[in-house]
Amino acid sequence: MAVPQRLAPSVDDLRRFYVGKDISQVPKPATVLDRAKMRRHCESLLGAVDALGVGLRAHVKTHKTKEGTRLQAGETSKDINLVVSTLAELEHLLPVLEEFRDSGRNINVLYGIPLPPSQVTQLAALGLQLGHGSISVLVDNVAQLDPVARFFEEAGFPAGVYLKVDTGYHRAGLPPSGINKGDLIAKLMDLENQGKANFVGLYSHSSLSYNDTTPKQAMANLEGEIHGCLDALRKNEHLFPKDKEITISVGASPQVTAAENLVGPEGKLSEGAESLRETIRAVAVDGPGGFRTKLELHAGVYSVLDVQQLSTKSRVGLGDYEDEIAVSVVAEVCSIYNDGERRRPEALVAVGVLGLGREPCVAYKGWGIVDRESYSPGSKLARRLVVDRVSQEHCIVSWEWDVDVEGEGQGDLPPIPLAVGDSIRIYPNHACIAGAMYGWYLVVDSSDDGQSATRVVDVWVRASGW
Repeated sequence: MAVPQRLAPSVDDLRRFYVGKDISQVPKPATVLDRAKMRRHCESLLGAVDALGVGLRAHVKTHKTKEGTRLQAGETSKDINLVVSTLAELEHLLPVLEEFRDSGRNINVLYGIPLPPSQVTQLAALGLQLGHGSISVLVDNVAQLDPVARFFEEAGFPAGVYLKVDTGYHRAGLPPSGINKGDLIAKLMDLENQGKANFVGLYSHSSLSYNDTTPKQAMANLEGEIHGCLDALRKNEHLFPKDKEITISVGASPQVTAAENLVGPEGKLSEGAESLRETIRAVAVDGPGGFRTKLELHAGVYSVLDVQQLSTKSRVGLGDYEDEIAVSVVAEVCSIYNDGERRRPEALVAVGVLGLGREPCVAYKGWGIVDRESYSPGSKLARRLVVDRVSQEHCIVSWEWDVDVEGEGQGDLPPIPLAVGDSIRIYPNHACIAGAMYGWYLVVDSSDDGQSATRVVDVWVRASGW
């Protein structure tokens, strides 16, 4: 029996209500996804990993939709490797995963946190529906090995197992020098010898690159993460098998998308890019220390991007917020304060923490960036409207103070060019958090004529719950 979750209306009902409407006409706040932008980002990374000869394990936790998963998987990859953060995501995606399997594609879904014992029975039941080899898990504690063995007993096949390495982010995992804590490696290999686990490799997720501001920094973070996993392999080489291929799985969106800098137009690579390419080659082709290894990159929010992702500047050639960010929140202006009521002009907008999140961004002090088309159509003003303050269900929009020209005071700021009742689009700092506030995306497609960028062409239902 499936775990009860908060249910959305049927997708047919949602489409009947929304499709054909302009986003200014829908009940607000609402979250909007530009399918054309998402498709472009997914195809770009798929092309890069193919050119580099490495694997991709796409995380679905940002969008949590069937349709978005299809874009991340692409149409030609034989192996479909994914990460979920909740079992609700895996259950929601079952029809798509079964479709992939039935068409002859190899599917494997990684449950993206070290295996909680309480989740084994449900995970095994989902694995039974998908078949042998479909499920992988993370471990970083010997106490997790009993649940791994229990998965085998309940599913009838062993889960793939990654050892979780902490390469400096300190969210989960063991440091390279301590990866064998409690004799973890030896006990895992013993479980593999019994046929109750299938050791896959080492897995690190490091979001240190979220503080980066250049492609060079992002590429260095990716390279450092690879070396951290290789250090764990070398420091314990007598415990790891030499007769099987070991996967080194690393990533977070900024450093993974930084790898796209290696496959751009022909020309001399920067020193940092050349170094990263050699490190990738060492894992994917040469095999360090006598091991047979392959490299797998994992990332999730790359598929839609957000303000935080663009602030890292991890990829050369990315455009502005309006050009690249696929997810936005549309909300209504409630009031305007342009006549000296406040120390600077402001607008009150009917969306707050419960519709945007409260995720900071290192690039600026605000909580979301307003699309220029909302207040200056066709223009690219240097000054930006941003979400300056957030409350539970509303926010304050004002001019971004940090971009004001030198010598300009707050009293010199122009009026807010909005009116009560206007609809605005806000690009969130963190698309994963903002999307979680909504049951579905209103899908637009900017690849068509200009009107399609604001006309709803589809509705994608998100997985709900845990």
